[in-house]
Amino acid sequence: MLQIITDTADPLLAFVKDDPVRPEISKEFRVRGNRFVSALVEDQPRAMVCVSLHDFVPADVVDLEQDAAAPNTAIFYTIWSYQPGAGAELLRETVYSIRKRFPDIKYFVTLSPKTEMARRFHLKNGARVMRENSNTINYEYFDL
Repeated sequence: MLQIITDTADPLLAFVKDDPVRPEISKEFRVRGNRFVSALVEDQPRAMVCVSLHDFVPADVVDLEQDAAAPNTAIFYTIWSYQPGAGAELLRETVYSIRKRFPDIKYFVTLSPKTEMARRFHLKNGARVMRENSNTINYEYFDL
């Protein structure tokens, strides 16, 4: 089941301690403004992704601090899973949920580290390189 986390009191938010990509980002930051955490949950989380809504494509984590009054782009800035295949499933379900809840969101883009693991994951799941930045890569998803 997909759960959207927007409250710092949500017990699922404790699992962000397992974030291997951006562990330095606080729980509070992840659910403030236009940001939320999406989790695929059975008894325990199977996978989690952090999302930030914008009207531009961030090139760096610092850019995530800017809130947009009229966002049109969902940025997936960190994702991790506890089970094989759960990350891809979570992305599909999160995109579906965003399309229902935020009909003005038209673009689905990552703010990914420059790692081989990130490249393989995103390309395997249908993303294309949109832009390479100094410390990150933006992958864009079209058909999730």
